[in-house]
Amino acid sequence: MSKAPHLTFDLDTPGLGRGHLVVPAGADCGELSLPVFSLNKGEGPRLLVTGGNHGNELEGPIVAWRIIKWLPEAQTCGRVIVLPVLNPLGVQAWSRNTPLDGLNLNRVFPGRADGSVTQRIADAVSRVLLPMADTVFDLHSFGPTWDFPPAATTHPIADPDLMARTVRMAEGFKLPLTLVWQHNDTAGMFDITAQHQGKVFVCTEFGGGTVGADSLAIYEAGVRNALIALGLVEGKAEYPTFRQQRSGQTLETRPSDELKSPAAGIFEPRRSVLDEVKQGDLIGILHSIDSLSAGSIDIRAPEASIVLAIASGAHVEVNKVVALIARPLK
Repeated sequence: MSKAPHLTFDLDTPGLGRGHLVVPAGADCGELSLPVFSLNKGEGPRLLVTGGNHGNELEGPIVAWRIIKWLPEAQTCGRVIVLPVLNPLGVQAWSRNTPLDGLNLNRVFPGRADGSVTQRIADAVSRVLLPMADTVFDLHSFGPTWDFPPAATTHPIADPDLMARTVRMAEGFKLPLTLVWQHNDTAGMFDITAQHQGKVFVCTEFGGGTVGADSLAIYEAGVRNALIALGLVEGKAEYPTFRQQRSGQTLETRPSDELKSPAAGIFEPRRSVLDEVKQGDLIGILHSIDSLSAGSIDIRAPEASIVLAIASGAHVEVNKVVALIARPLK
């Protein structure tokens, strides 16, 4: 048995290919075989699509499977590789992190060949699949406890040319929101590894809460739009409607745009995503469960902004993020 990660089929063979990415066994678990789809139609863009990076974000795998069924009749050139489930152990447990080692797959790239199972998955993807692509779409959702609009996201990139190309690609999804997201927790992220190699990487955040048919239709339309923008598919882009809104907007957000709970309690949202707010406007209310006399705490907008994400009614601990705000990208 090979101790190196490998594919069970040749991606360079023209036409349709199906097989597995083999992640070698380690001390914590045996060998993993991750299903991989490939459609090679010759010269043109080379795209890698992944889902299931976080195991409790299931919109990505579902949309990836839909795209696999659609591509054979739609793709006109280039090569598309689809790995619907990056972290099967996380998906099986409906867990953001891998249960066996407790690691977040999207914080361990480029991985380690001699590491734990999460690190070995990252190593296999980094060494085997990433070199095969010029562009990467990593399909996420914002998780089950948040309200978040369908968005194509990136973060600030030092290379201005790569930054511009990445934002244009993100806008090609035609989703309600394109977001340049500045945050501090970027070590080990899949996109950082790809961008260090000069690749265009777009992370989609397909909302939050429950997985519903209406939302999935928006997400699938967005990925199809991106494939058209990339030149892999011919056709006209569709502008999906989200809460009676059709036109998209491009925003940016900073670490200081996180609104945190000053105490523990139940958070009551008072605004919806993409609402415009003025300084001092009420975003939500925090209710204590320990005392009726303690009084509720108002969470207010620190400045004129747009509500980007809001906790969907949950008990939160002190200093936990309950909302994010943003503003138009300059």
